[in-house]
Formats: sequence, structure tokens, C-alpha cells
Amino acid sequence: MTGAAPLIYIVAGEASGDVLGARLMRAIRARVPGARFAGIGGARMAEEGFESLFPMQELALMGLAEVLPKLRQLKRRMAETVADITARRPDVVVTIDAPSFTHRLLRRIAPLGIPRAHYVAPQVWAWREHRVKHYPGLWNTLLCLLPFEPAFFARHGLQADFVGHPVLESGADQGDAARFRAAHGLSPEAVPVILMPGSRMTEITRLLPVFAETLALLRARFPHLIPVVPVAANVASRVMAAASAWPEKPILVTGVAEKHDAFAAAAAALTKSGTSTLELALAGVPMVVTYKVNPITAAIVRRVIKVPYAAMVNLLAGRAVAPELLQENCKPDLLAAEVARLLQDPGAAAAQRAAFAEVMRSLTPPQGLPSDAAADAVLALLPEAG
Repeated sequence: MTGAAPLIYIVAGEASGDVLGARLMRAIRARVPGARFAGIGGARMAEEGFESLFPMQELALMGLAEVLPKLRQLKRRMAETVADITARRPDVVVTIDAPSFTHRLLRRIAPLGIPRAHYVAPQVWAWREHRVKHYPGLWNTLLCLLPFEPAFFARHGLQADFVGHPVLESGADQGDAARFRAAHGLSPEAVPVILMPGSRMTEITRLLPVFAETLALLRARFPHLIPVVPVAANVASRVMAAASAWPEKPILVTGVAEKHDAFAAAAAALTKSGTSTLELALAGVPMVVTYKVNPITAAIVRRVIKVPYAAMVNLLAGRAVAPELLQENCKPDLLAAEVARLLQDPGAAAAQRAAFAEVMRSLTPPQGLPSDAAADAVLALLPEAG
């Protein structure tokens, strides 16, 4: 590659995108040591020497109630970002997830003719497929985390590349069980069980009471069971307050490394659906999956959803590897029975672990790590590469 060091403009709008952005920067620098970066990012990207145009947290808003009061500010930040890209004329623009902001930005900068990549495909294959008609012209390539996504978008005439899932670089499979047991003084008989009720206040509110009752039923059958609850920072106070009333005080885990140690020590897990199922699968933790929303929301979702499973691990496996107890089946007795089966039946736990290994292979890019594949796809957009 010749000429001046390329300038790559990255826009991340939330914590998960900040992590992807930091890994992408490292992978690009490994290939092009002089590469320069600008745009919007958070703490993880800052650790790589990135200077954000403005605090990323201003974009990390969810829900109408949060967005409406900030609408004028968001419009101003959009204008600032467009102006910055126009002035800098980067070689490539990479937007990461956060579609409410990034898709609008991509459309605004399209007339500049700068190559654009969007990282993390919108999950319109699950529902709202009609939104695909708005995507042509937004990007030159779409970087997909799931192996079936490129074919889906190709049917709609959109270029997409499978780069692998970032969970493979999360370290969830690198925990130390002995370290966790020693840190918390667990006896050899202790049976740690992971409880993951979510990271959003609505999830915590709906699932924590159910998890508490489920735990009571399990403790009656398994007196050596030790509940372990990984806690997201934004809901930590609420979880801690609720858990303080449990008869069996759980081990509350706040750090990423300690969470992975807990995974390594765990005999089973009860988790809400979502990315947590992939983290647990990578760590080889047998699991039961649940979720519960407002009944009206559930009725609407069931009418429009196009996929047979809520858990990503089941969707990728193409079968119900982990039991899913959703909505009206999110009941303590049903959940306790499924977790008990995993604790009592080594064959059931082993079958899940074998299926998890297949799922992780399906999430692996043809070469290298997901961040490597993403870096190659972004660098392929540089004029010199074209």
C-alpha cells in the first residue's frame, strides 16, 4: 500500500460498538502501522489513542422517552459529524451498530463518495424485513457477525461480508475455575450456578423476582448450590438491593475477568436470551434460557417475528439445544426443573456442550479472528486496494 497513511473514520454509538471499534483499530494497525483514526468512540477506543469528536455517551440513548428530550442535541451532533467528515475527507468511514444514528449519518455523507462500511448487520432477518428497502446506497459493504446474514442481504442486492462473531474474542472461555473458588472460599461440595437476569432495568424488574423464586426451589433440592450473579454497572444498585433479601446471598460479580472465572466454575446457568447465551456457550456452560416482556408487547412480537428461537445459540444450531422458557412459561417451577435436569443429568449437560462447540465453529471466520476479518474488509475499501 503506497501514499499517505490512511485516515479511517469510525463512529461507535454504544458500549458494544466501542469494544468492536477498539479491536478493529488494533487489527488495522497490525496491517497498516501508520493508519490514523478519527470519529466518535468511547473508553475502549480511547485506550487505543482515539480522540472522540464528542462523548459517545450522548448517542447511547434507547427508547422514545430518552430520545425526545435530546432530539435537538442529537441533530446538532449529527451536523457536527457530517461537517467533520466533510472537512477531513477520510479514506474510509466505518459505522458500528447504533442504527438510529449511523444509518442517518451514512445517508447524509453518501454524496461525498467516501467508501463506507457498516459493522454489525441490522437483524431485519428476524422481523421488519421491509426495512431492507431503505438500505441500498447506505454502505459499500456490510460486515456481518452471523454466517447466514450475507446470503440474506444478497437476496436484496446488498453486498455483505461475514467477518465472524466478536464473542470469540471476549475471553469468556479463558476463565479460571480454581481462582474463582479460592477467591470466594467455596468448599469442594459447592455447586456454582450462574444467574443472568439482564442489563436493562425492564429485564431486571421482570426477571429478578422469578429468578429469586427459582433459586429457592433449587436450593431445597441442592443445598450446596451457590448462586452467582454477573451484574452490569448500570443496574448494579437495583440487583444488589433485590439480592440482599434472598435467603441465600448470591456472589455478585462486577468485573469481566471475574465473570469469566465464574463461567469456568459454573455447573449450569439460567440466563435471559441474548448475547449472554453465546458467552455461556463459548465457556461451555449448560444453560436454560428465559425471557419475559409486557403481554401486549409479546403478542405483537409473536405476530411479526420470523425466527423459531429466541436464543441465538439455538438459532445458530437450528434446534433447541438449550431449553427456552419464554413469557407464560417463565415460571419458577418450570425453570427450576430444567436447571435441575442439567445438574443431575451429565448426559444432558454434555449434549449442550457438544452443540455449543458446533455453534462456535459456525461463528468463526475463514481466517484469523473476527477483528482480523473486519480489518481486511475495511482495508479492501481503500482506493489503493480497489
